[in-house]
Amino acid sequence: MFKMKKIINTKNAPAALGPYSQAIEANGVLYVSGQIPFVPATMTLVSEDVEAQTKQSLENIGAILKEAGYDFKDVVSATVYIKDMNDFTKVNRVYDKYLGEVKPARACVEVARLPKDVKVEIGVIAVK
Repeated sequence: MFKMKKIINTKNAPAALGPYSQAIEANGVLYVSGQIPFVPATMTLVSEDVEAQTKQSLENIGAILKEAGYDFKDVVSATVYIKDMNDFTKVNRVYDKYLGEVKPARACVEVARLPKDVKVEIGVIAVK
């Protein structure tokens, strides 16, 4: 049976740049929208460095997970969008530090362009 959707919102992650929620929880599943590397307090890009951008995107995800009562250990799926596949190893180096021993299923794709011309965007799905 479908339970009501719960909108998750925190000031510790960037505000939505469009008509979407930071996350939605439904039936014990948390769907976190793609997070770009903006510093929540200033809504500005953290850095031009792809590793710093990956870290900030994951920090933003962590804040949303925490607000909803989840943790990175609850993440079962991730989608990583990167501007340049040559940054794959750098992104993975940072990503690995956040996702623990049991890595979620994941897709990583190179895209032509991301919002605000960032180098990385990451979205996740978490389950209790």
